[in-house]
Amino acid sequence: MRCLTHPLLRKLLSLPPQCVPGRGTPRKGAVLSPKQLFLRQSCSAGPGLMTATDVVHYWQKVFETNGIPEAQESSQYIVSFVLGAKTFQSLDSESLHTPLTALQQEQIQQLSYKRLQRMPVQYVLGEWDFQDLTLKMRPPVFIPRPETESRVIAMDKEEAAVDLTRENAHRLQLQERIRIIHQDVSHSSAKQLLLWGPIDVIVSNPPYVFHEDMASLDAEILCYEDLDALDGGDDGMRVIKTILALAPSLLKVSGSVFLEVDPRHPNMVEQWLQAHPELLLTLRAIHKDFCGKPRFLHIQKQSS
Repeated sequence: MRCLTHPLLRKLLSLPPQCVPGRGTPRKGAVLSPKQLFLRQSCSAGPGLMTATDVVHYWQKVFETNGIPEAQESSQYIVSFVLGAKTFQSLDSESLHTPLTALQQEQIQQLSYKRLQRMPVQYVLGEWDFQDLTLKMRPPVFIPRPETESRVIAMDKEEAAVDLTRENAHRLQLQERIRIIHQDVSHSSAKQLLLWGPIDVIVSNPPYVFHEDMASLDAEILCYEDLDALDGGDDGMRVIKTILALAPSLLKVSGSVFLEVDPRHPNMVEQWLQAHPELLLTLRAIHKDFCGKPRFLHIQKQSS
């Protein structure tokens, strides 16, 4: 990488004397700041140019030396931001290996100096992604962090459904926000779910078709869809009852269960809950589908 000698760039970067052509070198034993180290390295590199990968590695070492937490992630976020990408991993090979321009290098340096002052990366960049939104960030406004985002746990007993869910999660780059479990709804699965702590919301589209109605389903469904995922037993409530029985041990106080059901189920579910008061679950609302049929239930956990 060439030493930057344009007057405006020298002014912006406040180049130390050793990086200005014709000036002396630092005295032996002098301690250089990270800024001076970077510029000295830039000058001594001669005609060689630095790539995004080179700069990430450099600033990672500087951050580590200065005790900056998450040194690698900080460096990657800053470089990818300057290159117009959300994450360093999303950059293609050309972007990673194309020499950076003088302006890009200057921008990376300026942002990295802020990080060296322990400014959070979110404030350094001035924006941060929260769920599906890109939010502007300025201190002292709170920073959205992973622990405040929704964490999703998806569970299904069919391997094909689990595999497809994983495929979609990776395709949409949501794999860090969803935990996918290959298991049936049961008391053993409830113990596994509780490893992540009490749950705010349970959402399920369980098997709810009355067994006697299975034969009358459309051919497209009978021939291609998983019939085990549709057959809810004699009253269509085989899995619904299991979910509701497990819900109190999984949910936080005032947590909710949202179920898709058959139009005949709202009254049946309400009567079943009344017959099991120990569950502390109350049917709060019944919502209709586009055809005006009662198909969606909101059930809430009461305080004991």
